[in-house]
Amino acid sequence: MKILMPVDSSRCSNAALDFVCARGTLTAAIDEVELLNVQPSLPLRALRAAGAELVRAQRRAEADAVLQPAMAKLRRAGIQVRARRVVGNPGPAVGACAAASDADLVVMGSRGRTALKGLLFGSVANAVLATCRKPLLLLRGAPVARRDSLAVGIALDGSAYGLAAVRFVLRYRQLFGTAPSLHLMHVVPDLATIVIPGFGDAPAPLYSPQKILAAQAEAFDAVLAPALRLFAKDGLAVETVCRASNSPGDEIAAYAASHRLDLLVMGSHGRGALKSALLGSVAMRVAARCATPLLLVRPR
Repeated sequence: MKILMPVDSSRCSNAALDFVCARGTLTAAIDEVELLNVQPSLPLRALRAAGAELVRAQRRAEADAVLQPAMAKLRRAGIQVRARRVVGNPGPAVGACAAASDADLVVMGSRGRTALKGLLFGSVANAVLATCRKPLLLLRGAPVARRDSLAVGIALDGSAYGLAAVRFVLRYRQLFGTAPSLHLMHVVPDLATIVIPGFGDAPAPLYSPQKILAAQAEAFDAVLAPALRLFAKDGLAVETVCRASNSPGDEIAAYAASHRLDLLVMGSHGRGALKSALLGSVAMRVAARCATPLLLVRPR
């Protein structure tokens, strides 16, 4: 496995390094980590005033102050590492490097802003999602699990994106440890909250309790069946989790927090920040609601 890691010495960036270095099964499976540091570009007038050579030297020193400790940490964990410095706007620069990279996975820290805040203030994670189809693991600055095998939630919605997430988990299972606890999740609509307005003195449910349960069970089975076949083929046992809510992102985040999951895996359509803000994104909602590390996978 090859990993691309943008680093900047922030708490979230350091959490990403901790995740990669902490567990032996993962470090043994890594062929190489490429560290990437982005130094900001300067207006032409400022560049001329300071002098190009002085600016280059300053950028190199600041990048090395970030890269050298990160390289040392990875090497202590027995991981082969190389480093790269680029100049530009961090979001587009990381996105372009990720798109051009042969890495199997991008691992980075993220502050977990909502899509709207990411749109207003800039979000490197949004830029990577919008620019390339690489799987993206976001670490949020919370303490990283030090044990080898992780408790992993895999959220499905019946789309090709969810099955892509399942295939990634099966292909790169070393990422999750030798014996991970896998929770296969689907959030069905909460039909009990759908009512007929103006029916008598109080709203009446649109469906009977029996029909609600039957419809939810049918939807749950239809979504999980293809994923369960893939896990069975590989001989992996999973726990199935059915939750009812009309806000899937909130429900997934609540489950991750209450069951102390170490990692959430989700398919992502890879919309940009504007589309996510306007159209809604379950992944963005989850990112805004909990600090659990989040792995976003898109179909190739």
